[in-house]
Amino acid sequence: MKGNLIIGQSGGPTMVINQSLVGIIKEASRHQEVQSIYGARHGILGMLTGDFINLRQLSDKKMKLIAATPSSALGTCRHKPDEKDCQKVFEVFTKHNIKYFFYIGGNDTAETCHIINEIAKKKGYELRIFHIPKTIDNDLLVNDFCPGYPSAARYVAMSFMGNDLDNQAIPGVKIDIVMGRHAGWLTAAAALARREKGDGPHLIYLPETPITIKKFVKDIDDMYARHGRCLVAASEGITGPGGKPLGESLTKQRDSHGNIRLSGSGALGDMLANYVEKHSRHKDMRVRTDTLGYAQRSFPGIASSVDARVAKMVGQEAVRYALKGDIDGSVAISRLSKQGKPVFETDLVELRRVARDAKEMPRKFINQAGNDVTASFIKYLQPLVGDLPEIGRL
Repeated sequence: MKGNLIIGQSGGPTMVINQSLVGIIKEASRHQEVQSIYGARHGILGMLTGDFINLRQLSDKKMKLIAATPSSALGTCRHKPDEKDCQKVFEVFTKHNIKYFFYIGGNDTAETCHIINEIAKKKGYELRIFHIPKTIDNDLLVNDFCPGYPSAARYVAMSFMGNDLDNQAIPGVKIDIVMGRHAGWLTAAAALARREKGDGPHLIYLPETPITIKKFVKDIDDMYARHGRCLVAASEGITGPGGKPLGESLTKQRDSHGNIRLSGSGALGDMLANYVEKHSRHKDMRVRTDTLGYAQRSFPGIASSVDARVAKMVGQEAVRYALKGDIDGSVAISRLSKQGKPVFETDLVELRRVARDAKEMPRKFINQAGNDVTASFIKYLQPLVGDLPEIGRL
């Protein structure tokens, strides 16, 4: 089927999302079925208004630079389209003879693809729609990992290495809040910061394991008694015994998909630090907190090499799937092992299998006490992140 192709980026940026963008462009440029290659500025919003950029004119040098640059080169959005929006999208697509649609993003993006695809089928509009995975939360179903996660995990691990060195120099309690609404994958990556026995983080709290605030304080007190200090990693989505995120009591703001806005505020860390300071049995204990914030998504210069390679691969594979026939779906990543090294390949799965729902950390990756990760998680993550800096000690 001959026609034009459009690419959009949606949801939170990552360090390697542009690798997928360039992977699509380069692979699509090799096939005569694909005529013009457009990029929609700010995802579905650009598709609604016809705000397109010609991506065929990019030089190889320019694409190489864009691929290695963090964040979303086309811009992104979190807009959830309704049926009226979809009708407008079809009008714009018809005007521009769009037959191939590639949307790079997380589970909300997959849901958007699913909505548009279902309406396209009802209207008899032939449109090959492909969701390309990305999210630092690593919570897409069916995938071994999500492009963007290993690089963000690398950032988190290195941040905790630095924070632990700081905590060693001036002992006290430090509570660091990491992104992760429903799944603790990113917070769990802090465990890679440990290089020797006694290194932090000494405690790791994930949304999958509800806690009581009293147990939180006791764990910290026990670690402080053991080490004379304590570094804590906590997900922004950590929950209480009833399963309600502790952060929900601090904000009522929601995004267009109905999600509570937990990121971008230090309120949770401040609340936890103040409570620990008031209720600790160590009355002279120094308690501090940081929220790692949005730098986790688009920090330049530290992307995982595995992450970058696979992110480009899923973009290329999406185009190859699209040219096999009138099919659509989400590109999924699986891991094989060859000669002791991980090898990654793709498959095409139905959009509804990836849309909306999130993949939590499996219980085998969380310790029995619910305040740390297991060795099997480290084994899973280490090959994705790669080598970390060596630490000198006296």
